[in-house]
Amino acid sequence: MDHDGYKQLLDDLKAESDQLTDCLRTLSFEQWGHDTPAVGWGIQDQVTHLAFFDDATAMALQRPDEFRSFADALMADGMDFPDRIAENHRILSPESIFNWFRDSRADLLDVLSAHEPKDRMPWFGPDMSAASAATARLMETWAHGQDIYDALGVEHPPSPGLRSIAHLGVATFAFTHRLHGLDVPTEDVYVALDAPDGGLWTWGTVDSPEKVRGSAEEFVLVVTQRRHWTETDLVAEGGIASRWLDVAQAFAGAPSRRPPKVTP
Repeated sequence: MDHDGYKQLLDDLKAESDQLTDCLRTLSFEQWGHDTPAVGWGIQDQVTHLAFFDDATAMALQRPDEFRSFADALMADGMDFPDRIAENHRILSPESIFNWFRDSRADLLDVLSAHEPKDRMPWFGPDMSAASAATARLMETWAHGQDIYDALGVEHPPSPGLRSIAHLGVATFAFTHRLHGLDVPTEDVYVALDAPDGGLWTWGTVDSPEKVRGSAEEFVLVVTQRRHWTETDLVAEGGIASRWLDVAQAFAGAPSRRPPKVTP
């Protein structure tokens, strides 16, 4: 990624962050405790999760040795650490949570802006670049924001960073299979997504028999596991394509799988 692309990525991250911050600013005390689609998590848990990992990302970029010790200690107690982090911060008031997220996100954007896109940093999994870290924060903000918008019964505002998240969903194809203990298919999957502006975003070889088609937003809902693909307009052609969508996971951590809703 070149400097212009990196700047655009950070602008997209800021725009998504600002939209979520504007939404959170309007919440009543009671709304912060509303359940979200993530079982056991309220809106406050979604926000403390984002703030915590913003701080972790800034630490990894600025103080990598300290981060490595911090991450190893966190994972040593089990890979359920996101749930433990949520539980540990439920004592905070909504005002404190809001201020933490707002300030941590602003600090992180400053830290990311001070780095080159190819600068390396440690993480809970493999090391990654600053550009990959920014994309991951964009994806996480969009995904956890979706949980919040769903809990409030409001539409997710249009995201200028949707293509970056969709690209991450495609780029994690091999990672997803390995994470779930599956062999990585050698067959190429062609992905064609309808962009919000009416254009078409594509990945892969168009003459592949394995295809995924549909809207970009619904593809992102699937790869962030906010919807099962059978609940969206996505069309999968071929067994490899459909099996991938069953397990698609654009985020790090333990393997996760969202089952389709059961219709009575």
